[in-house]
Amino acid sequence: MIKSELILRLAERHPRLYMRVVERVVDTIFDEIAAALVRGGRVELRGFGVFSVKKRDAPTGRNPGTGTIVTVEASAHPFFRTGKALRERLNERS
Repeated sequence: MIKSELILRLAERHPRLYMRVVERVVDTIFDEIAAALVRGGRVELRGFGVFSVKKRDAPTGRNPGTGTIVTVEASAHPFFRTGKALRERLNERS
């Protein structure tokens, strides 16, 4: 599912809300999750999962053209761990 599909589905489930309001709500939620991660925090949505940031140390690489060793900067990557309720829902037998 992509963001526009999420907005459409929410608008269908809540016909009293304007599409632009639903879009603003979705954007606000995503912006707040991103802002919390940028601050180094974590976002826990009970039953769904936890968003957090994993720090990766600066690795050393090799320039394939010259063979010289180069240092790649350390980086931070978003990480998502599913919640127990979501895992159980995914693993239900029909």
